[in-house]
Amino acid sequence: MGPPLLLSAVDLGWAALLSPEIASRMQFGWTISVHIIFASLSIGLAPFIVYFTWRDVRTNEQRYARLRSFWVKVFAAGFVMGTVTGIPMSFQFGTNFPQFAEVAGELIGGPLAFEAKMAFFLEAVFLGVLLYGRDRVGDRTYVLSSVLVGLGAWLSGFWILIVNAWMQTPRGYEMVTRNGMEVAKLTDPVAAFLTPRMPWMYLHMMNASVISVALLVAGVSAYIVWKRPETDAWNSALRLAVVLLLVSAPFQAVHGDAYGRHVEDTQPQKFAAMEAHYETGQADLHLLAFPKSTDALTDPRAENLFTVSLPAVGSYLASGGDFGAEVVGLNEYEENPPVALVFWSFRFMVGLGFLFIGLALWGGYLVYRGRLSDSTRYLKAMIAASPLGYAALLTGWYVTEIGRQPWVIQGELKTSEAVSSTLTGAEATLTLGGFVVVYVGLVLTALYILKWLVREELRSLGVRESNESRWHGPIPWVSGDD
Repeated sequence: MGPPLLLSAVDLGWAALLSPEIASRMQFGWTISVHIIFASLSIGLAPFIVYFTWRDVRTNEQRYARLRSFWVKVFAAGFVMGTVTGIPMSFQFGTNFPQFAEVAGELIGGPLAFEAKMAFFLEAVFLGVLLYGRDRVGDRTYVLSSVLVGLGAWLSGFWILIVNAWMQTPRGYEMVTRNGMEVAKLTDPVAAFLTPRMPWMYLHMMNASVISVALLVAGVSAYIVWKRPETDAWNSALRLAVVLLLVSAPFQAVHGDAYGRHVEDTQPQKFAAMEAHYETGQADLHLLAFPKSTDALTDPRAENLFTVSLPAVGSYLASGGDFGAEVVGLNEYEENPPVALVFWSFRFMVGLGFLFIGLALWGGYLVYRGRLSDSTRYLKAMIAASPLGYAALLTGWYVTEIGRQPWVIQGELKTSEAVSSTLTGAEATLTLGGFVVVYVGLVLTALYILKWLVREELRSLGVRESNESRWHGPIPWVSGDD
């Protein structure tokens, strides 16, 4: 590559990097990716904390007090990190996407205010009772506090997803001219809050959070059981996580299939991107897909993929029972979402979903045979799988958000029109770099806290190496040298 060509490539790359729209989208995508991990941690941990608290109060057994204390601390760390990572996102509406805030402010302002003033404070106030009130309040008040903390976490998700669901399938509004600008005026709050997407998205997201945390709880429990097999507390936690996974993982597959039909009905362009379906007509279902070349990674069309497909089953699923149903292809649209990101994210999410079902069935069989804590192979598998729930959750979120492009409000406002006209590429890129550095620091801090809590738990169980005070084996998601 000669100097002129090299300079041209650098110029093109620099110009793309400094695009206000690209940098703003990357910035918001990065911040919400980190935030969603902590938000879903609170949502998924809520049922565990309610159960451990209730069992602690009812039985007065030490194992439940131990589990409650441990996971409430994890919940508190996730709550703090979720708050810290979530606050900047509301400011990004003003700094990076002011046109979106102007157009949709009347629709999204209410739910966001409810989330902050109802769900957040409910969670914050009673989390304090859970952390410090075991010996200061009565048993009923203490159990009620755990329920209210969990309710706050699930309500927070409810109000946030009302906003996002409206952006996917907007209802209950009309476009009016205000100060020379077309804005959405709220006309029917019930229709705007309970859009066709809302129940699908809420159930799918809540269950995905439960699966992610069930895998995390199972992974931490498996690690401690591996080190101290006779511990009653962590054997109980492992069994509970496996049972919850047995219920939630298959349900996600069944619900996801029906959710896919709803997406085809309401956002056919996104559905076509999920299957890289370009030509309008009968659609196959690609169970497995592998790229034939590196080009196929960025442009996944049927002819450049090795696939294991079910002929016409894509049409069957999209229509709810008609193998000959016509599915609109991507070639029918002027602009398409980044198909490769949507297509591979969808495959990754579905593949992990079937892996979780397999792990759940394997664990269920071991529970039935009374050999759950005796299977070193299963304990290692669950330790390795502990972060994969979040990988599936994030890729599913990418399918939802990237698949909606080029629209930020489906059919009303494009993302390119929502970006600030006064924001320069340099400003957007500089702040993107800042958010990457700060949020990486926050994630590392959270992982360190989890590692410290596990170490303290092992220390309290008397597990330690005999020399140099080093711990047995690795904590895989943190480092390999402990």
